[in-house]
Amino acid sequence: MGIRSVFDAGEMRRELEKCGVDPDKFLPLVWKHVILKSNHHSDWDWQNHAPSLPSPAYSLLRSIPPLSSSLHSVFHSNDNVTSKLLIKLHNGAFVEAVIMRYDTRLGKYAGKPRPGGLRATLCISSQVGCKMGCKFCATGTMGFKSSLTSGEIVEQLVHASRFSQIRNVVFMGMGEPLNNYSAVVESIRVMTGLPFQLSLKRITVSTVGIIHAINKLHNDLPGLNLAVSLHAPAQDIRCQIMPAARAFPLQKLMASLQEYQRNSQQKILIEYIMLDGVNDEEQHAHQLGKLLETFQVVVNLIPFNSIGMLSQFKPTTEQKVSAFQKILRGTYNIRTTIRKQMGQDISGACGQLVVNVPDKSLGNAEPLTDIEDLFI
Repeated sequence: MGIRSVFDAGEMRRELEKCGVDPDKFLPLVWKHVILKSNHHSDWDWQNHAPSLPSPAYSLLRSIPPLSSSLHSVFHSNDNVTSKLLIKLHNGAFVEAVIMRYDTRLGKYAGKPRPGGLRATLCISSQVGCKMGCKFCATGTMGFKSSLTSGEIVEQLVHASRFSQIRNVVFMGMGEPLNNYSAVVESIRVMTGLPFQLSLKRITVSTVGIIHAINKLHNDLPGLNLAVSLHAPAQDIRCQIMPAARAFPLQKLMASLQEYQRNSQQKILIEYIMLDGVNDEEQHAHQLGKLLETFQVVVNLIPFNSIGMLSQFKPTTEQKVSAFQKILRGTYNIRTTIRKQMGQDISGACGQLVVNVPDKSLGNAEPLTDIEDLFI
């Protein structure tokens, strides 16, 4: 049988049905017990810690641990806004997930501060390593190791929920989510059902532009937020910094995004990393504006985070980032934001996720605005 995780929903459903147990009724109950009693995983006994299940369910569960992964270590940024979780999988491999804490009141709704208070977003991994090989991304230096199961993806949320109440999930961690399409889709369906009950509107999947998968995404997960790691306004620059872009020509990618938007009627988040002298000149801003002017998008300009001696790039100056933003806003009326850097001191910032072990302590800082506000 070989079920790796109780959160591998598809396999668990099939096996429970074979046992004559209704998975719709009892599988969310199994998950709820695992989540609520996370402090007892080392001495777990299904009948003691998950009572009231049908007898055949225990026969199945006896060979499955409550979690297939373990929380190896946690690193907190000095400002206490970001926490990076180093998670050990059943096979000894590691993935990283990052919790980012925000203040709802710093966002705007109808021109006024949004009601509410603190909330947290979890940046989640879908693979160990990555095939895409983006030259500005630390994960790309690892190469591709393996894809996670849907359960291993969901378990990152389970681990993170011990530290913060997670409201949003972004698939922007290690790996290309749409290269692990089935597991990602299944994991999101688990997250939006009982007992997690996250809103699909608060889940974002980021992709370099896997066209055939984008074409399926709206039908499989209507209401999901899509983010595209564009990073350049022209195919030649994309290929220079993102080798995988050769398989996904920009013209075909934009056509698929046009179709996606026509079907979904939702804004698309465009991620654009600012690399000094590569893609950050005024001419690039105008090229990007013309490329996107027929779309409903939010452009998120991302300051480049150094990945140590391996990096061949330099970050763009704040002045050039601001000038780039002004062109997109002023000339093309495209909503454009600049991503606040978070978690650099624990290598938890955008593009820095590669398995390592920093040594940082807690500190204090003011909360920040969240990705959720970009889709308003």
